Formats: sequence, C-alpha cells, structure tokens
Amino acid sequence: MLYHIVCPIKYRRKVLSEGVEKTLTETCIEISKRYEIHFVEIGADEDHAHFLTQSVPMMLPKTMVQIIKSITARH
Repeated sequence: MLYHIVCPIKYRRKVLSEGVEKTLTETCIEISKRYEIHFVEIGADEDHAHFLTQSVPMMLPKTMVQIIKSITARH
C-alpha cells in the first residue's frame, strides 16, 4: 500500500530551505535502512513536507507516521 503523508511545520512557519530539505532526505534514507519503510518520493515546500511511502501490510499507518515524525524532528 502507498501512503501520502503531509507534515506541516508548527504555525506554518517557512523554515524548510534547501539545506534543511537535503538533511530531511538523508534522514529518510537512514530511516528506510532501519525500518521496513520505503520512501517513493520525498518533497518539501517552505511550510510543509510530503512523503509518499510504502510499507509492509503489518505496519499500521499510525506507527509509520510516528517513526518518521519522531526521527526527522530530532535531526
């Protein structure tokens, strides 16, 4: 199954620059190595990020979003 996840930035602040987007992409690649989550597409606008993800059927979408948001928020 494919999931389209949209993560808005708190208060819709415009903080996603090219450098932040590059770090976000690298972090997502590391997530896909550790967990059974495949990122088909990763995109970011100034105030939100898009992820088109694919995972095993046993993983709940809620769990996938928790993993992505918690790890990317730290980096």
